Amino acid sequence: MTYTPFDLSGKTALITGGNSGIGLGMAKAVAAAGADVSIWGTNPDKNRTAKEVLETYGPKITSHIVDVSDSSAVDSAFEKVLKDHGRVDTCFANAGMGFGKRFVEMSDADWRRVMSVNLDGAFYTLRAAARHMVKRAEDGDAGGRLIATSSLAAIAGQPLGEAYSGTKGALISIMQALAVELGRYKITANSILPGHIETPMTEQRYENDKRFVEAIWPRLPIRRWGTGDDFGGIAVYLMSDASQYHTGTQFLIDGGFFMS
Repeated sequence: MTYTPFDLSGKTALITGGNSGIGLGMAKAVAAAGADVSIWGTNPDKNRTAKEVLETYGPKITSHIVDVSDSSAVDSAFEKVLKDHGRVDTCFANAGMGFGKRFVEMSDADWRRVMSVNLDGAFYTLRAAARHMVKRAEDGDAGGRLIATSSLAAIAGQPLGEAYSGTKGALISIMQALAVELGRYKITANSILPGHIETPMTEQRYENDKRFVEAIWPRLPIRRWGTGDDFGGIAVYLMSDASQYHTGTQFLIDGGFFMS
């Protein structure tokens, strides 16, 4: 008998920040495994390009322009996804922003902007998905996956990254709490912690900050920056039936940097 738990046919994934970087890497993998996908992003051109790429895999693909820091926009977009796809089996709360500024120079507005996207945005997105999954479970269709993109910065000090690190550390705790609270509905909740990944948000630093590269590169056992595609496998696993008993944990994907 063939082992087929990684076949995602008939399942739907919602991926915020799914139009580039880690989110797009996840989207391509789950689409290739048979899942329908809805991607959210704020850039229309990136959404359009990503949708065209994902459609080559065959499943149904939709995209929406959504600012996840806007609670009403998230709820409205989630309803559109349900109208388009009928259900959401897995929600990847992946949208986020970076920010580098000396802590003593950070303004209230600087702090709140990072919190509004990385933390509030994840809360609004996960809440919408959890409400849908709990209701579905109460109607006799239990199960669901909640996945948040945290960061290596949540567990390792990052200069100029207090706001960013704070949001990513909070996500780990939130997902652990959701794992306990929602387990009775067969909903799992896990976090992914990327390390040094080359994405549109980071590529300028990797290309232009010589001191940074010289400090980090020797500590990368695999001797390359990560890419969005390095997150395809974990996305398929966490969305699949193979992970139905795996909840409340953190997946550190950093090329061995943290242990070096």
